[in-house]
Order: sequence, then structure tokens, then C-alpha cells
Amino acid sequence: MLDKVLIANRGEIALRILRACKELGIKTVAVHSKADRELMHVRLADEAVCIGPASSAQSYLNIPSLISAAEVTDASAIHPGYGFLSENADFAEQVERSGFTFIGPRPDTIRLMGDKVSAIEAMKKAGVPTVPGSDGPLSDDEGELIATARRIGYPVIIKAAAGGGGRGMRVVHTEAHLISAITVTRTEAHSAFGDGTVYMEKFLEKPRHVEVQVLADGQGNAIHLFDRDCSLQRRHQKVLEEAPAPGLDPEARARVLESCREACVEIGYRGAGTFEFLYEDGEFFFIEMNTRVQVEHPVTEMVTGVDIVREQLRIASGLPLSIRQEDVEASGHAFECRINAEDARTFMPSPGKVTLYHPPGGLGVRMDSHVYTGYTVPPHYDSLIGKLITWGVDRETALTRMRNALDELLVEGIKTNTDLHKDLVRDGYFQQGGVNIHYLEKKLGL
Repeated sequence: MLDKVLIANRGEIALRILRACKELGIKTVAVHSKADRELMHVRLADEAVCIGPASSAQSYLNIPSLISAAEVTDASAIHPGYGFLSENADFAEQVERSGFTFIGPRPDTIRLMGDKVSAIEAMKKAGVPTVPGSDGPLSDDEGELIATARRIGYPVIIKAAAGGGGRGMRVVHTEAHLISAITVTRTEAHSAFGDGTVYMEKFLEKPRHVEVQVLADGQGNAIHLFDRDCSLQRRHQKVLEEAPAPGLDPEARARVLESCREACVEIGYRGAGTFEFLYEDGEFFFIEMNTRVQVEHPVTEMVTGVDIVREQLRIASGLPLSIRQEDVEASGHAFECRINAEDARTFMPSPGKVTLYHPPGGLGVRMDSHVYTGYTVPPHYDSLIGKLITWGVDRETALTRMRNALDELLVEGIKTNTDLHKDLVRDGYFQQGGVNIHYLEKKLGL
């Protein structure tokens, strides 16, 4: 088992990792910026190191500082959490070259799946269903571009190969706008990601966002932990998630779950990962793979009983998976609401001092948060301050518990988006299950 883990992150995920380490008897090192001295995991860790000023670029994204912190504390491994450097292949490579264990996939795997074009090609070879597209990067030949779009069928979407988080995408409905859209997307991609490579896919009109959680030990063993629905999104950012995804075609679900598991074996995957799909008319279409633990991992943990972060730590220690596919069962239903320090109507961030914090409780209720009464939410980072998760024997029970838990949650001194979630869990269409990725923005009038 790993001896000491440096947690290269902040907030609720850093606290989540620390708790998993403590359960396994692993010592912890918390790194923090000058603005994050009062974080809960910093207080609880065995050691803490300040790695720079408030700016992410000078602290949590500062690779030399992170490596130095691992060296001076004699850490044996680094857990990147999510966001920041978690999917940065160069960081993973530097961690391992410096003699530490990177708790995640191998650097070459991160590179493979980080480039959307190579990821799609790898998934096609592994038998994972993909969206009809350009079969690689787009050329500069206008005739070829027009022919490709006609073959796929309008509307099409132009995507940056190095894109992510909803950036570097443009929908084209007519041939008249195709070439200009490709040109603009290339320019934006080069400016935002340093890579102007773009590709083309069929644009699905009303899809759902369904994803499959996987675990693999890099020793030929891989399992899936069923699926999640993450369709309630605003500007491509997830707001509320649930597991399992309601109303999927049973045969299509079974096929895609197994294809994801087999793909992990095919590419030699190591660690936790998520295959993301668009789902429409009973069909799945792969869009990307996240090579890290995700914000919404708790809903999967609640329905399967598998501790995903604990498995990450075991895998990084060189141990095989502790569970087999036949041992994994999905029981009941779970929801997760992302609680952000922001105005529920305008979505403007609301940093400041939390004068009162009372998390909800009760059977089937879980609150993952680093916040406490007296804590000051800094203005420098993502506004997520916690994740409220509920479980029930069925979807309605889990939803009822979420309604009650949201009513019980108290956060004073700052604004939160709790009222938005209260509205969503009482929304008639959402209660039926299966809303598409455009539903929330239409509901909000965006």
C-alpha cells in the first residue's frame, strides 16, 4: 500500500481523497495556496505545504511547486483529484519521472483520450459506438469538407480536438455556413488550446448525456459500475446528476456497458475513468472519456457500494481490483445536486464568509463539502462548495429525500444555488425522467 499521498487539489475533492487515505492508513500531505490556509483538509492532513499565491497558475497549476512539495515531504504518490492538472499528461509524466506514483492512468493513455480525434479512433477499434463523423482531423480542402458534411448529414458540429468543458464547438445547419464555421473554430481552438485541429460530427438535436463509470487495474482486469444521467446542464456544465440513468433501452445499455469494460482492457487502462455518451432514440454515441475521478462519482458509489477513490488508491499501490464484474450490483437510485456559491438566478459567483452552515442528514443523505461555519469562500476558484447526494430504494424515494434535504440545508453569509435545485427536483418533466441536455437552458430562458 502507498505510504504517503500528496493531494494536488483543494476543496471538497481534496477532503474526499484525504478521508479515503485515512481509511487505508495512508499518510497525507495537503498543498494549498495562500488563500486556502483554512481549508478543512489542510487542517486534517498529516502535513501541509503552501505552494504559492492565490492564483491557480502560481499554485495548483504550478508543476514544479507540486513536485517540490512531494520531494520535501517524502511523499510516495500524488493524487490530482479532478480539474486543475488531473488530465494533464505532461504533469503525470513529470510525476512519474520524478520517482512518484501518479494516481491515475498512464501518461500515454491520458494523451490518447485527451485528443478527441484519437480517442474516437481508439473507441471505434474497441467496439464502442461513436457519433457519425469525419473519421479524423479536417483537411483544408473545401470540396472534401463539403462532401464530408453531406455524407454525415446536417446539422453538423465542428469540434476542437483538444477542446473540453463545452469550449471549441460550433453547430452548422447549412452548407453556406460550413467553411466559415470551420475557419473560426480552428482559430478559436488554436487560441484557447494551442492546437487548431478540428473534426466534424453529426449534431444530435435532443440527446441525453449518459456516462459509464469504469475501474481498471492496468493488469488486465476492468469493471463497469453502471451508468449515470448528467443531462441537466447549463452552458455544458453539469448541475444535477443521477444514477442509474432512467428509461434507457435495456439491450442498448447492456451492450454499451460491456463495450466500455472491454475498451478498458483493450487500451490497457489504469484507474478510474468515465465514458461519456450522447443518447438519442435508443442509441449511444461516444463523445469523450474523462481519465480521472469525476465530480458526480458519489451517485455511483451510492447505488453500487463501491468506494471509487479507495479503489484508485489500491490500484496505484499495484494491487488488482478488489471486486469482479459479477460482484457489482446496482441497488436503488441516487441523485446529486452541485451546491455552488453563486446567485441562483444570475449565476454570479458569491464569495465571502459563511456565517452559518448546517448540512442535512438522515437515512440515505450524504453531504460532501469542505465548508464550515466561519469559513471564507475565496473568489479565485470554482464556485462549488459542496455536493448533496441522496439515495432511495427507487427513484421517487431518492427524489423525495433530495427535496427534504435541500429544504434542510442551511448556508448563510453567501448566496447559493440551492433555490435552483429546489425548483428542479419539483419540476414535472424532470420528475418523469429522461430530459435532454437542452432542457435546463430552455427552462431558464437562456
